[in-house]
Amino acid sequence: MIEDKLKERKAFSMTHPIATIRLAHGPAIVCELYPEEAPNTVRSFLYLARLGCFDRHAMERLAPDFVADMSYTAFGRSEARYLIPYETQSAGFPNHLKADVGTIVMGGYENGIAGGEFFFPLKSNPRLDFSYPAFGRIVEGLEEVLRWNALPVVEVPFDLDPSVRITAPASPIVVERVEVETFGETYPEPERLAGAILPVNWG
Repeated sequence: MIEDKLKERKAFSMTHPIATIRLAHGPAIVCELYPEEAPNTVRSFLYLARLGCFDRHAMERLAPDFVADMSYTAFGRSEARYLIPYETQSAGFPNHLKADVGTIVMGGYENGIAGGEFFFPLKSNPRLDFSYPAFGRIVEGLEEVLRWNALPVVEVPFDLDPSVRITAPASPIVVERVEVETFGETYPEPERLAGAILPVNWG
């Protein structure tokens, strides 16, 4: 299985996909994606971006000095309610990207990685490194992401578990749309985990 994934990594061209995250207010965040490090994670992000699942969505969680998490509800979209395999070193997958400041990372659960719940680390944290799949780097707009770390936040009730503290930006940060450029490369739909128990917070 791992050998097959290594062959898949080598098969990619050197032209990386580019994702441009356009905000309703503020500069765009441009990310270079690395399918050679996390091929299925990149495929999943591109698939949901093409469907428009990220568009007109307000960031749901902002945890200062930790992460800016775009969603923990699968963006409220049925198309995004699936899990994919962990492409992380903690799961035995050869992904060499640390989930550090300046990377784009996919969130995960006990049963698998979310199909599209991406986040941006706001501070170096060993807890994230190689446990959540980083799948690209910010090449434009890092200053905007770092600015979020100092924004006021508000408490968000989480009825499923009152002990869990969730904060969101006091003033909404809205993704107007996500545009992708794959330079002629074809990326199929992601491999999903069949029969996986989905997070209850997805509804």
